[in-house]
Amino acid sequence: MPKIKLTKSELKKQRDDLKQFSRFLPTLQLKKQQLQMEMLRCREEMRTITKKEEKLKQNISSWVQLFGEESVCDHLTEIVKMKSISTDRANIAGVDVPVFLKAEFDIKEYSLFETDAWLDDAVIIVQEIVSCKAEAYIIKKQYELISQELRVTTQRVNLFEKVKIPECKESVRVIQIYLGDQQTAAVGRSKMAKKKMQNAAENEVAV
Repeated sequence: MPKIKLTKSELKKQRDDLKQFSRFLPTLQLKKQQLQMEMLRCREEMRTITKKEEKLKQNISSWVQLFGEESVCDHLTEIVKMKSISTDRANIAGVDVPVFLKAEFDIKEYSLFETDAWLDDAVIIVQEIVSCKAEAYIIKKQYELISQELRVTTQRVNLFEKVKIPECKESVRVIQIYLGDQQTAAVGRSKMAKKKMQNAAENEVAV
C-alpha cells in the first residue's frame, strides 16, 4: 500500500476515492458481462456460418468431382470474382465494430449454350460459399475487437476490485485508527492538565 498522510484531509480524499471506485465498478462489471455475451454471440454465429457453408458444399456433392479438374476450377475462378465486402459499423458495448452486409461479385458473362448445365448452379453456390467466408472474416474481426476491449475492461475491473478499493478501505481504516488514537491522547492530556490545575488550585487554597 502506498504511503499516506495521516490527516483529516487525507481521510476525506480516501473516502471520496472509495466512493468513486465503488460507483464505477458495477458499470465496468456490467460492461465485462456484455462483452463476454457478445463474444459468445460471435462464436455462435461462426458455428452457424460454418454449418451453412458445409451444407452448401453438400449440395454440390453430385458434381463436386468436377471441381477437381483443373480446367473446371480455372473456369469458375475466371467467371466468379469477389469485388468487395460491403459492411456497416455498429457500437457493441462501447466497441466500434464492422457489420457484414454482403459480398459483391463481378460475374463474367459466359455462353449458356457452350457450357454445362450445372455451371449456373455452380456459379450461384460458389458466390454463397464465398459470401459465407467473407461474413466469417468480418465476424472474426468483431471477435478480435471485442476480445481486446474485454481484456482492457477485465484489467480495470481487477484493478478496482483487487487493488484500488481494498487500498482505500485500508487507508481509511489506518487513518481512522490514528486520528482516534490522537483524539484519545488529546482527551487524556486535557484531563491530566485539568487535574494539575485543580491540584494547583487546591494547594493555593491550603496555603
